Amino acid sequence: MYLKEEGKIWLATGDEKVYLEPSMANRHGLIAGATGTGKTVTLKVIAESFSELGIPVFLADIKGDISGMCEPGVENKHIKRSIDTMGIENFNYTSYPVRFFDVYGKLGHPVRTTISDMGPELLARLLGLNDTQSGVLRIIFRIADDKQLLLIDLKDLRSMLQHVGDNAADYKLTYGNVSAQSIGAIQRALLTLEDEGGDLFFGEPNLDIRDWFEWAEDGRGMMNILECQELFQHPLLYSTFLLWMLSELYEMLPEAGDLDKPKIAFFFDEAHLLFNNAPKALLEKVEQVVRLIRSKGVSVWFITQNPSDIPESVLGQLGSRVQHALRAYTPNEQKAIRYAARSFRTNPNFDTERVLQELAVGEALVSVLDIKGVPTIVERANILPPKSSMASVEPDVISKVVAASPLYVKYNSALDRESAYELLNEQREKEAKEKAEAEAAAQKEKEKKEKEKEKEKAAKKKATKKRQSALGKAASSAANSFGREIGKSIFRGLFGTRR
Repeated sequence: MYLKEEGKIWLATGDEKVYLEPSMANRHGLIAGATGTGKTVTLKVIAESFSELGIPVFLADIKGDISGMCEPGVENKHIKRSIDTMGIENFNYTSYPVRFFDVYGKLGHPVRTTISDMGPELLARLLGLNDTQSGVLRIIFRIADDKQLLLIDLKDLRSMLQHVGDNAADYKLTYGNVSAQSIGAIQRALLTLEDEGGDLFFGEPNLDIRDWFEWAEDGRGMMNILECQELFQHPLLYSTFLLWMLSELYEMLPEAGDLDKPKIAFFFDEAHLLFNNAPKALLEKVEQVVRLIRSKGVSVWFITQNPSDIPESVLGQLGSRVQHALRAYTPNEQKAIRYAARSFRTNPNFDTERVLQELAVGEALVSVLDIKGVPTIVERANILPPKSSMASVEPDVISKVVAASPLYVKYNSALDRESAYELLNEQREKEAKEKAEAEAAAQKEKEKKEKEKEKEKAAKKKATKKRQSALGKAASSAANSFGREIGKSIFRGLFGTRR
């Protein structure tokens, strides 16, 4: 734990006490080990120490046991043995200042962001799009930005997709080709995301990362816990969401240089999910964020089962390492153990590779950066026990903490202000009305012309009839005269003298 007289974080005890230098904590860290070897205990001890140093903390609670930080721990034989063995004095069980967040809004303040804020790169990964579809999504975002159409939630994005699809020919020369197939693929991916609860994640009020930077009255940093038991059932949504949070920290904070302690600590549990099937461009951006965010005073800790889960480009930037036991039942696992062992500075007193397989629960191989930033020789050590409860708390306890938080009023009521969906619907309605009016005017003009044609036709018919009448009379007179002549001729022929 944090020792004021030392000005350091007491993390573990082996042959020597292992201290974490607060000024080196923003060089990031790794907590690794097989399931059930003590990673959660290590995470809690480091997080509690940061809080006692006045450093706010963000943690993802996948199993529910981190929620116990809001209650003091309870002594058991394992903790008592650790306290006695390590010679810990004045050990007091205590609770920590906690705020709960939950994407689904069940066990914490609802967590939301807007489609526009997340951006096309992370959203493309979240939707599982290929390169072509990702390119179309970037075009969608660019058109929305140029037209100042805010994409808040999924209905905004759907409306934008429909708009661009319907007017693809108009946008082709300026933005590039947008195929109907790509539009359809993105729309289908949105349906899948909605089925996974993504529609709850996108909206307003969106999360303000500045709300993490809070302190209790006694000066301890706030524990910001994201309840992830349900969210973790959708690994891609979970990892993308945490990556978005990390990128928000990066964008928000100014350069700070070398500080005596971090401004905030960010714990990324099940970190391997961040890198699974991630495209090269995204990996490069993650590496860049991890490399540069330390100068902004952020300490990032990756928690995973094996160091090989983390790309070497990122792993090389993690200065502090706590490696719990690994198991070697397969050739690949044996290879992973050799890989993990070689990542430490060798201790001549033991075989690192062999010890990795012998570590008991709560034991770890630990190497941190000294005051000069040099990795220390690896130590086999026991991790100190946490002061808060290791058990999960009941939902009603979380509900009380949430209701008492000053953030309740800010986040617990959703907003739906005017955005792309409303504006594009208004535009479509206006266009439909104008089209209907134009069609009505055209129909009216057509009917007018038809009436004029009918009048002309009627006039022509009347004139024709009049001419026919005059001709008829003349013909009738001629016929009568001819008839008389014929009659006369016939009369003469019948009753006259010889022809």
